[in-house]
Amino acid sequence: MDLSLYHLVREPKIKLDKNPLLLLLHGYGSNEEDLFGFAGQLPDEYLVISARAPYSLPPYGNAWYAIDFDADMNKFTDNVQAAESRDLIAKFIDEVLGAYPVDAANVTLLGFSQGTILSYAVALTYPEKVSRVVALSGYLNMDIIENINSRDISNLSFFISHGVVDQVIPVEWARKAPEYLKAKGIPVEYHEYPVGHGVAPQNFNDLVNWLNKQS
Repeated sequence: MDLSLYHLVREPKIKLDKNPLLLLLHGYGSNEEDLFGFAGQLPDEYLVISARAPYSLPPYGNAWYAIDFDADMNKFTDNVQAAESRDLIAKFIDEVLGAYPVDAANVTLLGFSQGTILSYAVALTYPEKVSRVVALSGYLNMDIIENINSRDISNLSFFISHGVVDQVIPVEWARKAPEYLKAKGIPVEYHEYPVGHGVAPQNFNDLVNWLNKQS
């Protein structure tokens, strides 16, 4: 069966009737192989799927939406494309549930950078489709989150982490997300690490420990 997004699959090492799903969403200019590189170290019971973003960036790499710059090098997000990718990921989750024996009540999104921004948007716009989010080096873009006040988001939980010397997305942007989510009564585990725009080994260990505590 052809699904909407090209993807890589790591079968669960522990087969259940319905396995939990861990969907990996890469950052701007990367591809599905980036986060999939550590799929083998993720908890054994998960079906791990790493999706490729829909917009190609020559000469290589992909993006979930365009980022444009003006003459003063200010960045602008294409929120129309971002919202389309949010909806595409939500549709893709439904397709995965139809194509693989996964537990619809146990879906985790793991994003990095732009993939994190989309993970927030999918989880908070479609909380019925997602249980947990691992948000690495991203931030909350409220412009692409819809109807949050009319949704039941009480089932969600978040692991959020960021590098304190991140030159791409300032840590101050990242810190707003746990404050916002906690104010909504959502459980959040938040960490900062002495790194830039990347995932430190301790960061990876902490997110795996968090995943293991959720199951």
